[in-house]
Amino acid sequence: MGVRAPRVVVASDAFKGSLESVAVGEAVRSGLLDVVPGAVVEVVGIADGGEGTVSAAVAAGWRAVEVAVSGPTGEPVTATLAVHDRGSSDGERVVLVELADACGSQRLSGGVTAPLTATSRGVGQAIRAALDLAPAEVVVGVGGSASTDGGAGMLAALGARVLDAGGREVADGGAALAAVTRLDLEALDPRLARTRLVLAADVDSPLLGPTGAAAVFAPQKGATPADVDVLEAALTHWSTLVAGTESTTRAILTRLPGAGAAGGVGFALLSVLGAERRSGVDTVLDLVGLDARLAGAELVVTGEGSLDTQTLAGKAVSGVARRAAAAGIPVVAVCGRSTLDDAGLATLGVRRAYALRDLEPDRVRSMAHAADLLRQTARTVAREWLSPAPG
Repeated sequence: MGVRAPRVVVASDAFKGSLESVAVGEAVRSGLLDVVPGAVVEVVGIADGGEGTVSAAVAAGWRAVEVAVSGPTGEPVTATLAVHDRGSSDGERVVLVELADACGSQRLSGGVTAPLTATSRGVGQAIRAALDLAPAEVVVGVGGSASTDGGAGMLAALGARVLDAGGREVADGGAALAAVTRLDLEALDPRLARTRLVLAADVDSPLLGPTGAAAVFAPQKGATPADVDVLEAALTHWSTLVAGTESTTRAILTRLPGAGAAGGVGFALLSVLGAERRSGVDTVLDLVGLDARLAGAELVVTGEGSLDTQTLAGKAVSGVARRAAAAGIPVVAVCGRSTLDDAGLATLGVRRAYALRDLEPDRVRSMAHAADLLRQTARTVAREWLSPAPG
């Protein structure tokens, strides 16, 4: 009786700025097969709800639909929706919208940030295009945003009117929220009321305060300390307007976990549009059918550009490791760099991490040659973790 060929599932997030999720997986696959040619290696594209979420779904067989939207500073861009007619338990159509692809930081012209004026309008346009496809459910992945506008731009694209004291539409961006005196929802797209909306986010920050959208995330989008103060005040004013004057209601809505996601897009989705919040990682892993694809695997290889404390907080690697552990399958990780010690890796559920930095210490060269370095790294993984396949 012959030796069974080892089966490996490679489910890595993208290496940001270097390789997309599937490209990482293919490089690892090549390295594993260099050492164990008979291995059965399945590559599963994954993401955490941010950049690469739609690509992962399309790689898993979802249909891609291109739509024209506005980027974070108003320039026209083409975003991609992912559509699946068997994505929910009753076989209804699900459409996946990725904020990062529509109006996220990756869409900033020349990479130039606009912390006070960037808008979420593009994701609202993408949601509206999703509604044109008559879905039962629209899933909105909100990682990687460029704006801190409380979701006002998104709501405006969906038919809401965000008005100043003179009844005029206010300008886009977070700073302009200070001038809003009325949110008119009369012309809000009626299809929203009969469509399930899901906020896919692992950020559990509230809208306001020291752990909120402005204080924590706006500096990552180019905001100075003075800009943060402006945005915090504007979001506070916006939240009062949206939630009404009743202080208890406002406190509940602004403190909702995930309200601070994507510069407050989470707040608008949850409080105005009645979305349900789900884990971004788990949503994507469900959408790509990871659990079924783990069946019979001898090893799972996961990874991301940097393994660090943020990984422990619920990024894609932690989701993959958790599900593999539940199936009794050992997990190793590949990464550009790792700052986690053995205890951190154990907490994550990863047996060992293999960093490209160990092969190429120079960050620029490591990123430029990531595919070759991953292939080399995967050869080491194969020698250490896989039994020989039958020849």
